[in-house]
Amino acid sequence: MDLKELEKKIVNDLAVELTEEFDRNFERKAFFTQKWPTTKIANSRGSLLNRTGNLRRSIRYNIREGVIRFSSSLPYASVHNEGGEIVVTAKMKSYFWAMYYKALGGITTKKSGAERKSKKNLNLSAEAEKWKSLALMKIGHKIKVEKRQIIGGHPEVTKIVKGVIDDNLKIYSDELMKQFRR
Repeated sequence: MDLKELEKKIVNDLAVELTEEFDRNFERKAFFTQKWPTTKIANSRGSLLNRTGNLRRSIRYNIREGVIRFSSSLPYASVHNEGGEIVVTAKMKSYFWAMYYKALGGITTKKSGAERKSKKNLNLSAEAEKWKSLALMKIGHKIKVEKRQIIGGHPEVTKIVKGVIDDNLKIYSDELMKQFRR
């Protein structure tokens, strides 16, 4: 193995290792040790970033000239990764209304038509109210999205990089030693 092959192997091993670690962030519901903020939508199922799995599956890496670049084809990936603001659109309002009616549909009632005071209904009511408040926002209103980082620099990334380089250098030095012993 020459030095060019060693560099290529290190970069490829790093890409695979970091991809696995960034994927584990979805299981941890954190960026390594930094927990993601909880969603403000009541009665939400699972992690905000892993409800459909689309964001998790969209993360790809590209290696060019020894540099690994991680990306996602989804437009909302960078907003979640870095935090920021999104502008309410008519399409979003339609979605919020649909979610409001969906939440209302799960609410059980008595024969008289009044809402039952069960724990499930109280959670659904809170969820429905949250969707309604989103649906009533004016088009153009800005919603703050908290940072829920998936990819980027972290002491754990540095540790992984060091480990992969050390492992590959050990293999390379062992191969050199074998060649000199011949």
